[in-house]
Amino acid sequence: MIQELFDLKGKVTLITGGTHGIGMAIGKVLGSAGAKICVNDISEEKLESCKKEYAEAGIDVYTLKFNVTDEDDVDRGISQIEKEVGDIDILVNNAGIIKRIPILDMAVSDYKQVIDVDLVAPLIVSKRVVPKMIEKRAGKIINMCSMMSVYGRNSVSAYASAKGGLKLLTSNMTCEWAKYNIQINGIGPGYIATSQTAPIREGGHPFNDLVMTRTPAGRWGEPEDVGNAALFLASKASNFVNGHVLYVDGGILANFGYVKGENDIPE
Repeated sequence: MIQELFDLKGKVTLITGGTHGIGMAIGKVLGSAGAKICVNDISEEKLESCKKEYAEAGIDVYTLKFNVTDEDDVDRGISQIEKEVGDIDILVNNAGIIKRIPILDMAVSDYKQVIDVDLVAPLIVSKRVVPKMIEKRAGKIINMCSMMSVYGRNSVSAYASAKGGLKLLTSNMTCEWAKYNIQINGIGPGYIATSQTAPIREGGHPFNDLVMTRTPAGRWGEPEDVGNAALFLASKASNFVNGHVLYVDGGILANFGYVKGENDIPE
């Protein structure tokens, strides 16, 4: 019975930007649960290289190139998935970018680009996918939010604006689509150990020290931690969970005042 709750056998799953990092980790977990994994990217090189890594995990991945910010390209790409794989049962809006630029130095064009990829694209892709979910009265949408859906940080104004908006877009999608038995939720990853964060995880780096001392769990998260959360939100186990953002952060949002060694209760 429990295994059936998390069985995704035959479920067609689109993970935008699922060629690397957290998106790929989600793809591997959902694929291991039986889902048919489809990923897109705008880079042919990434699409080609990811096939090998998915194959090493025993997962047959369907890849295709399309731009999530272009409505016509999204329609073309998803039409191809529907024709060659099947109607999408699970959508993970994972594609995203970040530009670390102080507000006064940021060009408006850079700000708009981040908003387009991180906030507008999930709307475009979801609008294209949802009508079939409504017809079937079933579907799962997972929006990749962030801890910056709820707080700001220096030099990431565009990213935080987009992710804050995505949290509320998740709520509004729920208000309009939950009645069709579609569950729309978000995941807010904490600080995750990926190739992108490798340079700042080295011993002695100030940011690594911040993460290690402020995270009650006392470690960086692993991509699989996010993948496991996605499995819950993609499965029958979450059929009455809607409009929620699940923060996979080791507790850092729960207590930003925590400092390892200072707040610990002596054993």
